[in-house]
Amino acid sequence: MASKQPTAAALLVLAATTAYAGDTSLTVYNGGFGVVRETFPLSLKPGENKVVFADATAQVEASSVILRDAQGRVGFNILEQSYRNDPATQERLLEFYEGRTIDFIVGRNEDGSNKTVNGKIVRSGYTPTVVPLNNYGGYRPQPSYGNGQPIIEVDGQLRFGLPGQPLFPALSGDSILKPTLEWTLASRTAAQTTAEVGYVTNGMTWNADYNIVAPESGSQVDLLGWVTINNQTGKTFEDAKIQLMAGDVNRVQPQMQYAGAPMAARAMYDAQEKTVTEKAFDEFHLYTVERKTTLRDAETKQIEFVRGEDVTAEKIFVYDGASQGPGQRWYWGGYRNDNPGYMNNDQAKVWIMREFKNTKENGLGVPLPAGKLRFYTQDSDGTLQFVGENTIDHTPQGETVRVYTGNAFDLVGERKQTDFQHRGNWMRETYEIKVRNRKKERAEIRVVEHMFRWSQWEIEKRSMPFEKTDAQTIEFRVTLDPDEEQVVTYTVSYSW
Repeated sequence: MASKQPTAAALLVLAATTAYAGDTSLTVYNGGFGVVRETFPLSLKPGENKVVFADATAQVEASSVILRDAQGRVGFNILEQSYRNDPATQERLLEFYEGRTIDFIVGRNEDGSNKTVNGKIVRSGYTPTVVPLNNYGGYRPQPSYGNGQPIIEVDGQLRFGLPGQPLFPALSGDSILKPTLEWTLASRTAAQTTAEVGYVTNGMTWNADYNIVAPESGSQVDLLGWVTINNQTGKTFEDAKIQLMAGDVNRVQPQMQYAGAPMAARAMYDAQEKTVTEKAFDEFHLYTVERKTTLRDAETKQIEFVRGEDVTAEKIFVYDGASQGPGQRWYWGGYRNDNPGYMNNDQAKVWIMREFKNTKENGLGVPLPAGKLRFYTQDSDGTLQFVGENTIDHTPQGETVRVYTGNAFDLVGERKQTDFQHRGNWMRETYEIKVRNRKKERAEIRVVEHMFRWSQWEIEKRSMPFEKTDAQTIEFRVTLDPDEEQVVTYTVSYSW
């Protein structure tokens, strides 16, 4: 084994891994990166050994790489370790042969053979440029033509651009065709073993999407979830064991940040035959794909993840007349606000919310990773219609999911301040809220009001009972028959 002990971060990379010769396993994280673990045969002789692993990703974080004996039986020291990501390309070879003369194919002879001309490469036009790959400091050289095109001398004349297809001599021993890891190892004895290489790579992510199918009326829905794995690492993983880590794993970000590659996701799971299993791991949740799968470069792969049938997901109507929209709340900022116009917005939209409990009793009861939640409703002939979407955060088992899906067409709210008084260390104001139901069936609207002028408040008068939902929020529940309007009034006083 290597002489140095792995760091804590390295142990996380290799934790809970059982490797066999030729095995590939991946742990993919929500944050746009993954951990790769691969095994390969390792033949050592006494003394120094050059070891090459010519199948790394194009986005390796070089400082994260670990090489070890998978069986832990062979002792070796790592003298040097390097990562190369300059595979041979036409532009790269032009740069390599600058100043030399090579053949260029310019057409066909009458006998069908290649017609060639000799050309001296005066300037390749290739300039290696370091470009950022992600938010975490990953870089790799990319061809850049910068100041000009290739300059080729043919028959004593200079040409900008290639005269034809270049024919290069055989690759040099220093050329590589894929991103490559190289080590210089010192071994005390000759040995045949299985090596395991592990590293962090960018360009890989996963997340979850959920589809909810609801009947035309009623609260019993079916929930289907998919995990979607997106591989933009520059490498194909054959028959890999895949694990998905859900949670907010901290990473140290560089001072300069750059936009990473766009990622996407989706998921689904059947109670009879699980394709993805889940367990708690450290302070996160680890999901394991039960069958090995091939994940190709630039591929987005979807795997069944979760299914819940007859899940009770109640539809809730909320009127928050002072808010600009769901998730945008008025906050008491720690100071008294005696501006009469404060919180006097009057928006008429009644929000549609869906709420369900993530419990076994409700047909679920598994930790739900963050993702997008889409809602479909069946119309009278069974056709599915899309009726809204939103996102959820990581949701543990036993918690409640409540999301906004749109605005009700036939429910309307109206809000106005009818009185305001202020003197000394006291304020009083009165509000009138009207809600109307233009639907053909009864509807309950939850009227939400915020007491954000000051921390000490009291409801002096109200037209109907209310529920205090937090320190500065109250809620009236108003049930309306078809074409009915009701008026909610209340008076609140503040003192300090």
